[in-house]
Amino acid sequence: MGYLNSVLSQSTSQVHVDDAPVSGGGLSQDGKFSYGYASSPGKRSSMEDFYETRIDGVDGEVVGHGGARAAEYVKQNLFSNLISHPKFISDTKSAIADAYSHTDSEFLKSENNQNRDAGSTASTAILVGNRYWWQMLGIQELLFAGVVMYFLLFAIAVSRDHKPDQTDERQRIEDAGGFVMWAGTWRVGGVLAVSRAFGDRLLKQYVVADPEIQEEKVDDTLEFLILASDGLWDVVTNEEAVSMTKPIQDPEEAAKRLMQEAYQRGSGDNITIVVVRFLANQEESSHSTSA
Repeated sequence: MGYLNSVLSQSTSQVHVDDAPVSGGGLSQDGKFSYGYASSPGKRSSMEDFYETRIDGVDGEVVGHGGARAAEYVKQNLFSNLISHPKFISDTKSAIADAYSHTDSEFLKSENNQNRDAGSTASTAILVGNRYWWQMLGIQELLFAGVVMYFLLFAIAVSRDHKPDQTDERQRIEDAGGFVMWAGTWRVGGVLAVSRAFGDRLLKQYVVADPEIQEEKVDDTLEFLILASDGLWDVVTNEEAVSMTKPIQDPEEAAKRLMQEAYQRGSGDNITIVVVRFLANQEESSHSTSA
């Protein structure tokens, strides 16, 4: 089941629950950036991508495995746990780590009576003032593109997938008494294909909810940001995503374009994309392109 909660600048909310493709967008209160989203179950029979966009400063996405319980819980609680943290402004990085940990522990408590285990990966981008923090837990990718020197485009992937066969992840799992084995792909305990996640109670000793956090300063080189689930990145490269997004000024249309391309290329997973375009550079980039 897909679930969208878009909180607008007037602090009203729109909720959509459907397995059909959805899209939409909004504008920040200060007019500095706009965003668009597009999401589809793709070729899968069920929808497990959960995502939330808040134009009061946060654009994020959460993607689940083992059913929708964990993803829905994270969507409902991660943001509120973060903004209520006493160090949200003064020490955002530690607040993010604490919010992830607290959300994970509270979800596990809520799962005591469940027979089936569930988990969720997440990728989020948080803007506070002129700084962005990227958080990664599990398997998705964050990509941002900037305009520098004569407005030539460059793209940087700012996250990595947390997979059990990565040297550092495997070592951490084995040090905790676990093991990684091949079962169609590399899996923790032969079960789970990600090494970090919310939930997954039965593997919690090895599958931690510690996000990787990166910080970037927002300046006049930053043009747009793409957040997407692996339904996109499995079939579209970073460079291709940037190339397709670059000429489309409407971020909702850009997100829809990427979603359609992923589907046409045969993506076998749910596809969810959020595009954030920084408007201060939109006019400059347009002038440079036409010159």
